[in-house]
Formats: sequence, structure tokens, C-alpha cells
Amino acid sequence: MKAVIYKSTGSFYTAIDDSGKVWSARARGKFKIDTEIKSTNPIAVGDIVTLQPENDVDHTAMITAIDPRRNYMVRTSPHNRHHKHIVASNIDEAIVVATIHNPRTSNGFLDRFLITAEAYHIPATIIFNKADLITADYVEEWEERKRIYETIGYKTFTVQATDPESIETLKAHLAHKTCLISGHSGVGKSTLINALSPALDLRVQEVSDWSGKGQHTTTFAEMYRLENEGKLIDTPGVKEFGIVDIDQYELAQYFPEMRAKLPECRFNNCLHINEPDCAVKAVLGEEVSVSRYESYLNILDSLPKTKY
Repeated sequence: MKAVIYKSTGSFYTAIDDSGKVWSARARGKFKIDTEIKSTNPIAVGDIVTLQPENDVDHTAMITAIDPRRNYMVRTSPHNRHHKHIVASNIDEAIVVATIHNPRTSNGFLDRFLITAEAYHIPATIIFNKADLITADYVEEWEERKRIYETIGYKTFTVQATDPESIETLKAHLAHKTCLISGHSGVGKSTLINALSPALDLRVQEVSDWSGKGQHTTTFAEMYRLENEGKLIDTPGVKEFGIVDIDQYELAQYFPEMRAKLPECRFNNCLHINEPDCAVKAVLGEEVSVSRYESYLNILDSLPKTKY
């Protein structure tokens, strides 16, 4: 019997079969060593699995197989930075929710998320939430960020999750898609999901007044059905989106604006730092924004150093 994983709590999984029946399932131990990638969670939300029912009354089952994944996204494990954690699988689009302030989403977080989506060939979208807070001194920063990301090919939405009219265009964009949604704690993901599908009535918490940081409301990844045949995979709010399995020499390939210039560099192992005739540095501040280049340098510095 086939089913889709809707929620993972580490040891047990919520799975829904083709008839709509909800099962509480556990994994066969061998998945911990037989999975296609070594990770802390061999079964992820979005996986299509084979279930062997154990108790039809309690709707308990054993997961006996995992179908090949169409795609997946990974980040460093929240418990061990040397291990991988599958964020979700079988995704049509990866969405990052950002806020200009209260709390402020860093460029580094945005870029790490987008790089990971690029690396796994998943289209990515940015949602600027809390539009009502984009006033006075924050307007210029919002406009500049929006311009930078749209210029290099990313679609953006600016919404106010508490205003139903504000999200109508976004709602239409999400129809019939399975999307991963991520962001810092406090950016309003739960409020946004509630606005997209009010019947869910997810628990929300305010940003802490004294710290300006969000409080975690999501503990485990979970997929929700929207009212327009779409699905959203909500992930726990994270402070940083840790990158795994990207080599320092390939990092620039995941910056679309840099990727376009790579063939013009004199050296094919150019790191775009101080090499002569670097095509990326030649357009810095023009085709390649300074903020994105700074993100590149910061991420590059965090990657393992390898010899070309």
C-alpha cells in the first residue's frame, strides 16, 4: 500500500494513503543504513512509501520501502553540523519567508537557502512578509533586496499575512504545487499558512519584545493541504541554513548571476577573490551585487578547503 509522509517526529511518521486514510507508521531499522544518502532522518516529509498495516483499528503500520525521490533538499543537521538532514522530498518549489525587520532576515540566510535550492535543481521563491512593517527607513532596503533577487531570476511576493486580500496572488501561485516553506523563527510562517488555509488554525507566537527574535512554533516538519489543491511543507524555524556537499570551486555555479560570467574568467578554477582577469569581479556592483558577493565570500570561507 502506497502512502505519503506528512509528518516526521523522529521515531514515528504520519502517512496518508491514496484513499485518504491516516496512518501512524514506524520505519524498519535497515533504512538507517540503506538510505540513498547518509542522513539523520532516512525518511522525510514528502517521501512516497510502502506501508504494511499492523493494526487496522489503530491505523498503525510499518514502512517497508521508500520510492525513489524525484528530488530533495538537505541542510546540516540541527544536532550535529557534520551530519546531513533531509528537509523534505518531492518538492515543486522551495519558498523562503523573509522579513525586513522584527525580526530581520539576513542576506546570508536568504542566500544559503537559495544556493541549496539551486544545488538540488528546485525552483525557489522569496516571500517578504509583514508588509505593514516596511515603512520609513525600511522601504529602501526592501526595494533594493527585491530588485537584486528579481533581477537574477527569483520571483518575489510582498504580503501581509493578516490581510486576506494581500495573499490572493500568492495563493494562486501555490495552487496544485507541493512547496517547502522555510524561514527564521518569527517571520510569520504559521500565520501565513493559516491565511492560505484558515481551517488549519496553526498555533502562532509573537516575536519576543526584548530580543526581537521569533519563538519556535514548529518542532517537526509537517505537510499541510491547502484549499487550492496545493501542499505546504512547514519546517522548524532555523537560525541558519547550513550548507552541505558543496565544494568551494563549485559554489559560484549556484549564484545565477555569477554562473553567467564563469566562462569568461581566465582560470577555470577561479575563486573570484583576487585572481587576474576574473569576470565576476569585473562586474561587481553592476551585474553582481555587492551584498550577494559578500554572501559568496562568507559562505566560501565556511566551506572545506580542497585542492583543485
